[in-house]
Amino acid sequence: MNSIYTARRSKLMENKQGPCLVCIFSGSAPMKSLDAAYPFYVDRNFYYLTGIERENMVLLLRKNHLGEVSEMLFIEPYDEVLAKWVGGRMRAGEATEISGIATIREIADFNSVLNSIIDSTRGLGKLQVYLDMWRHREDQADTPAHTLAAHLQKRYPNVAIEDIFGDMAAMRLIKSEDELALMRKAQQTTCNAILAMLQHAAPEMNERELEGAFDFSLMKQGVRDHAFGTIVAGGGRATTLHYENNDQVVHDGELVLIDLGSAEGNYAADISRTFPINGKFTDRQKEIYNTVLEAQNIVMKNAKPGITTGALNQMVIDYYESRLDDLGLRKDGKTVRDYYYHGVSHSLGLDTHDISTGRNILLQPGMVITVEPGMYIEEEGIGVRIENDIVITADGNEDLSFMIPRTVEDIEKAMAK
Repeated sequence: MNSIYTARRSKLMENKQGPCLVCIFSGSAPMKSLDAAYPFYVDRNFYYLTGIERENMVLLLRKNHLGEVSEMLFIEPYDEVLAKWVGGRMRAGEATEISGIATIREIADFNSVLNSIIDSTRGLGKLQVYLDMWRHREDQADTPAHTLAAHLQKRYPNVAIEDIFGDMAAMRLIKSEDELALMRKAQQTTCNAILAMLQHAAPEMNERELEGAFDFSLMKQGVRDHAFGTIVAGGGRATTLHYENNDQVVHDGELVLIDLGSAEGNYAADISRTFPINGKFTDRQKEIYNTVLEAQNIVMKNAKPGITTGALNQMVIDYYESRLDDLGLRKDGKTVRDYYYHGVSHSLGLDTHDISTGRNILLQPGMVITVEPGMYIEEEGIGVRIENDIVITADGNEDLSFMIPRTVEDIEKAMAK
């Protein structure tokens, strides 16, 4: 398995000009309260390059001025006492076995090693140091990469900081067969859990119980992680895109919108379905649902290399525009954007909203994207979203979510069991 990670690191460094360094942190779980911490989620770029899911590690890749590449992994030392309480830290041999990195150092040595490398480049021009400078929000706390960048800029004027984001995005956008195998497994476990939820659903049930049916099925399948926080939105709450309370009763005659997915080897499934809590769509619900379903079919028929996700989204808008009058929705000056206010697609992989350079992506073979048109009619208490995950192929796409009930007839049939 470590050959996969070795090949990825080699590809990352092949076009870099020495002298340069690439430094990626695994991250650490923030503290919650007193001696309790939040769950740890490994930095996805670190995992992509090493296959390791442990806190407080640093990957350091170096290319010198002669073009020679070396690799180091900095880890916490094994602690016999700590092992009795929470389990042992990773030993050097295990880190090498997983990642394929031969040189393992203690994390306490990182600053001195970094200083030594920087000192050795004097007279060879500026040393390029590549860091992941991700910051989703302006008020977000600094990551270890931000802290290191500030330290280097202050202490080492001969160092130039570069963002590794573009390089990682280009690599992670195109999925290998090994990655696709994990994503297919996540689709199947998600399908099984959705079926369990559909068969458990009944009027006057709390959204939390529906979520629990999904979670229990995943646990029975041995699934450790969700791809993201589950959304279970009944009735008018489904018109809130990222509704997350999941604590209200769903009444007879209402629809339920779910947005959820399992993860396999950290690779995500991202599925949305909408179903009637009593197992039968009304004529109006069916009318809206089939409109969204046809929009999804249009996108899935047209998604192929050379087209952009922006063009796919415009197809949804154009189709909805053609349906507004028939649906009785062209009133009070409302337009398509009053009923559909998100994009139809995003990249999917190690992150649910996976790494990419921009929102308008030019599709290439090997990319995995979502297809998720929706329609949200607040005044009618109806929110419908249908989401499948597809991989772009040489001449079209493959629906990874084909096994999950999608049509009105298939959903009603699944709920009747």
